[in-house]
Amino acid sequence: MSYETAIITERECADLRAKYAPTCLYTAKADLNGLCIQLYTSDHEHLDMWRDNFYAASDWTRSHARLFCVADPAQPLHVDYDPVSSTAFLYNFTYYGWVKSIALGVAGCLLETEHGVYSVHGAALTYKDRGITFIAPPKTGKTTQSWGLLCSPDACLISDDWFFVTFGSRRPHIRGSEKNCYIDADIGDVWEEYKPLIKNVKFDQNGRGIANIRWVTGVSSVVATGSLYYVILLQREPADPDTARELSAHEATEYMLAHDFCNPHQLIRDPFRISLRTAFFKKLFGFCRTYLVNTTGTPQQTQAAIRRILEGDNHDRT
Repeated sequence: MSYETAIITERECADLRAKYAPTCLYTAKADLNGLCIQLYTSDHEHLDMWRDNFYAASDWTRSHARLFCVADPAQPLHVDYDPVSSTAFLYNFTYYGWVKSIALGVAGCLLETEHGVYSVHGAALTYKDRGITFIAPPKTGKTTQSWGLLCSPDACLISDDWFFVTFGSRRPHIRGSEKNCYIDADIGDVWEEYKPLIKNVKFDQNGRGIANIRWVTGVSSVVATGSLYYVILLQREPADPDTARELSAHEATEYMLAHDFCNPHQLIRDPFRISLRTAFFKKLFGFCRTYLVNTTGTPQQTQAAIRRILEGDNHDRT
C-alpha cells in the first residue's frame, strides 16, 4: 500500500491549518541536518517515537517546515503539501515509518534547492573507515544487509534509512539523519547479535519500534559523518546469474532512474527536481565504486559477497 501526494497553494494550506491545528495538540521539533521540522499530531505514540527517533531541536527555534498528522475519516489516505511554506498534512497515517520518512522528504526538498545538500534513501555505514551506502527498492534487503555489515567490529552506522550528501573538493561527504533506528521485530531472527536489542524495544501495531543500536554494539558504533567510497545497489532477480558485478556511473544512474531513485517519499517529482536528482546521482557515482548485488541467496550468502567486495577493494588499495 502507498499514498498519493497533492501539491496545494498557500491559501489552501492556511485554510487546512486553521481547520486542523486545534485537533493536533501534541507537538515536538526535530533537527534534520540543521533544519527544524515540527510535528503536530493527536497521536501520542507517534510523538514519543518522533522524540526517540530524531535529534531534538530547541523549543526556541522557529520551524523551517511543519507536519500535521490529521485524523479525519472523511479524507482518504494521502498527503497535501505546500512547497512554499514547506507544510505537509498527513491524513489518517497510522504507520509511523511513513510519518518520519515524509519529514525527511520535506527536509530533502528544502535542502536540495536552497543549500545544495542532497538526500539518499538508503543506509550508510563506515567499514574500515571508508563510507559505504546500501541503496535498494523496498523489500530487497537494504536493512538486512546494512545491519549484517554492522555486526563487524570494523563497521560503524551513520544511518540505516536516509542520509544527506554534500560535495566539495574531495570525496562526497555524508551525514546521518536520525538519532535512533525504526526497526522490524524480526531483525534478531536474521542476525542473532541483535536479539538482546529486541528485548528493550516497544513495538507498535506494525511490528516496528525505535531502537538504540548502541545498546548492543556500543557507543562508538554510531558516527555522525563519513566520506563515501562505495555504493552497493541491491536487486532480487532470480534470472540474473551474477551474484555481484561492478557498474559504471552511467549504468548505476540508469538503475536509479528505473527505480524512482529508490525513494517513495519524494514529495515533488516535477521535471526540474528529477533532473536535479539525476545530476546528483551521476556525480555521486563518478566518485565511488558501485556494485550491483543480487539478494536471491540467503542473507548470510549475500553478506559474504558484500564483504568479499569490500575486502578485495581494501586489499587492492593498500
